[in-house]
Amino acid sequence: MKCVSALSTARSASTAFHQILERLDAEPSGDPADLTVLFSSRHHAGVLGKLSQAFLDEGRTRHVLGCTGEGVVGDELEVENRPALAVWSLWSPGIEVQPVRFDPGGGSLRQSLDALKDPAESTLVLLADPFSFGINDLLKLANDQFRGLRIVGGMASGGAEPGANRLLLDGEAYTDGAVALRLSGPVSIRTVVSQGCRPIGRTMLVTKAEQNVIRELGRRPALESLRDLFLGLPRADVEKVQEGLHIGRVINEYQESFHRGDFLVSNVVGADESGAIQISDLIRVGQTVQFHVRDAETADEDLRESLARVPRGGEGETEPAGALVFTCNGRGSRLFGAPNHDASVIREVLGPVPLAGFFAMGELGPVGGQNFIHGYTASVVVFERPAG
Repeated sequence: MKCVSALSTARSASTAFHQILERLDAEPSGDPADLTVLFSSRHHAGVLGKLSQAFLDEGRTRHVLGCTGEGVVGDELEVENRPALAVWSLWSPGIEVQPVRFDPGGGSLRQSLDALKDPAESTLVLLADPFSFGINDLLKLANDQFRGLRIVGGMASGGAEPGANRLLLDGEAYTDGAVALRLSGPVSIRTVVSQGCRPIGRTMLVTKAEQNVIRELGRRPALESLRDLFLGLPRADVEKVQEGLHIGRVINEYQESFHRGDFLVSNVVGADESGAIQISDLIRVGQTVQFHVRDAETADEDLRESLARVPRGGEGETEPAGALVFTCNGRGSRLFGAPNHDASVIREVLGPVPLAGFFAMGELGPVGGQNFIHGYTASVVVFERPAG
C-alpha cells in the first residue's frame, strides 16, 4: 500500500493544479492510483470538474472523489478561508472501489444502498451537500438494515447556500445530493472519531422524555439534577459549563461502565420552567446519559488519546500508510486559537503520513458500531499496511 498527498495554496487554479502534479510526480508509481481524493476551497469550485477529469484522462487514477470546503487540510497544514487545493492518492493491491451517486432527484436511498456490494464488509467514504441531502435518513437506514457498513466523511462547507458546493465523482461535478466510494477487499481501514468532549459528574438514567426533551433524570426534574451537578463541580469545570454544556448518550448500554468515547455527544440547547432541558438529539426513556464539557484543552487531549490507540508498527502489527481527516469548521483557529492543530496532532501521533481533508459542516464516523453525524468532531480515516 502506498499513499501520496499534495497541497497548493496558489490563487490560480491552473497554477495550483500544476503544483499538485509536480508534487505527485516526485513520487512516481508507474500504475494509476486506485483512488484519488480532492478537497478544494470555494475559490476553485468552478473548475473542479475539469481538474478531476484531468486526473482520469491522464491515467493518474481509476476513481476520483472530492468536494469543496471552508478550509482545506494537506499534510501538516490547515488552510482556512484562503485558496487551497489538496490531493490524496492511494495505491492498494486488490482493493475494491465502487463509485456511488446519491441523487436527490432520482432513486431512493434504499435502492442506492441495495446496489452496494458486500456492505457489511465495506467502508463508505461519503461527501454530501448539507442543503439538499438527508444525511440522517441515510444513517438511520444504514444502521437499521445494513449492519457492518461504516460511513465516514463529511458535509461540504465551501458554500453557504444551495447550489454553491461542488461534489466530485469520477470526473463529474455535482451541486446537490451526495457522492461516495465504497471500499472493501484486502485493505485495512481504521476509523477514529474524536468528539473533543470530556464527561463530568456521573451517569444518569432518563426516566421521562419525548423527542429531544429530557423531562426527568433519575425520576427528578432534569434541570434539578443538572443544578446539583453544577454545585458539585470544581471551579474549572464550572467555567467550562458556562461556556457551553453538552450531553452524551451511551451507545452500548450493555457495557459495565462508561468512559469518554462511549457516548454520542450533542448540545444542550435550552431549558424551561417545568424543569425540562432540550438537547440537539432524539432521546428516549431508559437511555443512560452524562453531561460533557468541551474546550480547546479537552479537544486536544481527546484527539491525542483517540489516535494513540492506532497501531504504529510493532512486531506483528500494522502501521499507518496515510489518512483522511474530516474536521469540524468550528475547530481550527476558531477553537484552538491558532491554525493547523488537528493536522499537526495527527502527524505527530501517527508519524509523517500523507494526509488530506477538509473542514466540514458535519462530520461522519462510527461510534459504538453505529454511524452518526457529529459536530465539533475530528473524524479520521487511517489506511494501514503490514509493518516491516
